[in-house]
Amino acid sequence: MEPMEPAAARLPAQRILGIPVHPIDYEQALAQIERWLQGDGAAPLRHICTVNPEFIMAARADPAFRAALLRAELNVPDGIGILWALRLRGVKLRQRVTGADLIPRVARRAQQKAWRLFLLGAGPGVAARAAAQLRRRFPALIVSGVHSGSPAAADWPEIQRRIAASRPHILLVAFGHPRQDLWIEQHRQQLPGLVAMGVGGALDFLAGDVRRAPRWMRERGLEWLFRLGLQPWRWRRMRRLPLFALLALLERRG
Repeated sequence: MEPMEPAAARLPAQRILGIPVHPIDYEQALAQIERWLQGDGAAPLRHICTVNPEFIMAARADPAFRAALLRAELNVPDGIGILWALRLRGVKLRQRVTGADLIPRVARRAQQKAWRLFLLGAGPGVAARAAAQLRRRFPALIVSGVHSGSPAAADWPEIQRRIAASRPHILLVAFGHPRQDLWIEQHRQQLPGLVAMGVGGALDFLAGDVRRAPRWMRERGLEWLFRLGLQPWRWRRMRRLPLFALLALLERRG
């Protein structure tokens, strides 16, 4: 049986191949985060996933990952294929909601609201460099902790100690797909009161270690092509995208 989404966290969503996707933009995502953080700190963890077609196809083959996406409180639409699938369902969105573009918006709002951020994951030193770049752009931002760590069980006690000591409001986890969202789901009960989001390679972008596609490519949904040029190994992951398109079309017509 598929896990039920928490009753208090259910938001209007469209299901794409069985996975809920919330058709919202950046401002709506920020507003939702702000509503969550207006609580008293005793609230449960709130999990944000940046869902793209690769996520949905991976969830078809991985029950644990599927369960994590079903349980997440907010699945934002990342990927041009998700926008296309939503249009098939009569929902038109102007833009994707990517982790790399959501983080600076979160940081700006965090600076205004005195929210504390914790950056976890990526390679050695990447989270610290990303934090430095965010502080440069938002001088009053509070980054209460950075740690490379890993999703390995042996690293959990140290991660838990650092998070408990720094008391962040928002946890950005860069362990890569799907490990970051599986890790957040695994530790849901030990991280109450947090808003946690898997951010993939976003910390590498922020740190300046990996170039992002030019804005014109991002706005036209061609960022995947740019990243494929930089990281040719990604073609293995992208092989499933034509199947995603076919299944999404058949699901809608069915």
